[in-house]
Amino acid sequence: MSAWSIRNADAGDLPRIADLLARTCDTRSAPSPAVLAESTARELVRVAESNGELVGCAAAEMPSPGHVRLSVVAVREDLRGQGLALRLLDELSKVISDLPGPTPLLSAVVEATDVSASGLLLKSGFIGTRVMRTSRQPNGVCLHFQLKSRVEYVDPDARFLIPLSAQDQLVESLAPQEQAVTSLVSLGGEPAFEITRFEQDDPATLQSGEAAAGIAFSGAILAAITFLLGFAFTSSRFPDDVRLLLIGSTFTTVLSLIVYASASGELARIRSNSFGRIMKYGNVLSEYGGVLPFVISLPVTYAQASGDPRTTMVLAALLSVGIAWYERSEFSIARRFEKSLADIALTAFTAASPLIGAAVIATKTTSWPWTVSLAATLAARTWLYLFRRGAEAGTSARRQWQIRE
Repeated sequence: MSAWSIRNADAGDLPRIADLLARTCDTRSAPSPAVLAESTARELVRVAESNGELVGCAAAEMPSPGHVRLSVVAVREDLRGQGLALRLLDELSKVISDLPGPTPLLSAVVEATDVSASGLLLKSGFIGTRVMRTSRQPNGVCLHFQLKSRVEYVDPDARFLIPLSAQDQLVESLAPQEQAVTSLVSLGGEPAFEITRFEQDDPATLQSGEAAAGIAFSGAILAAITFLLGFAFTSSRFPDDVRLLLIGSTFTTVLSLIVYASASGELARIRSNSFGRIMKYGNVLSEYGGVLPFVISLPVTYAQASGDPRTTMVLAALLSVGIAWYERSEFSIARRFEKSLADIALTAFTAASPLIGAAVIATKTTSWPWTVSLAATLAARTWLYLFRRGAEAGTSARRQWQIRE
């Protein structure tokens, strides 16, 4: 198999791209030189090279900020069947998903009879959603494909096969909004499309449930922190610095409740589509400003209530192990963001904090350095996830639909 490298095209590649398209594509379907030049300037063209020769390209055009249309995917004939076209399309899709602002819709229109193009798109996570009467062939039709950008579920019992030759049946099957082409198969020795019915979710209802769950969770954490803070104020032996930590935790949890309420208001207005960004603020604030300070303060509270250093250290060790497990689990907020060495170091100190704090209290050592270090660690993690990381990660798989079990 020949080795190739893939990169963004530049203006100097345009003559070679035009030559490749002239040798591999129908001239009627290839983008014009003006469109190709504009797409290259927008960095919407990826090219593949082998031994210094241009052997493949994938290009798209952007007619509006919210829509990108795939123009062409071309590979030199002797290199076809090696996965190069799929790689080019995947890398172009990633470039488009990384564009600033909301991710635009990526679509493509191909002749229904173009089996190779349909198969390529379906392998890349596209689904065929509409029949288009734009074919250049007499009585022919085209299929409109779009890349799924969010997870949707399909009914496993509502799938059927339609031979490619039965175009009237294909048109009728794609008329309902919830049905789409999800696979290309061989049926009786001829190509056929698998038509699947998608379950229709109500995003507003799902988001409303998420916001309500966030409010309920933060409210419960606030009640627990308030109880612990009340105990701290009634005990004359409770360290002042830990009291301040709990006061800060109370304030941050209240702030997360305000943020969740703001998310509910955003959902009611549905104007700026910033629900996900607002929920990220609420999730991060409630975890690193509310939950973790509360849990880490429990050994200190127990030490003051029991006066038993041994059981205090056992409890602290169990809490440290529990936090370490949680940080590595799929339930952790930190797992939704990209990791770096700084994240790992801060996570390790967070997990060890109950043990360190219990040791400080048990040995009657000054606890201010531990409290300041813990507060700085949680503040640093909050800052990283709010301002230095992107949105909370969703499903990273290329195919953004799955069968509901």
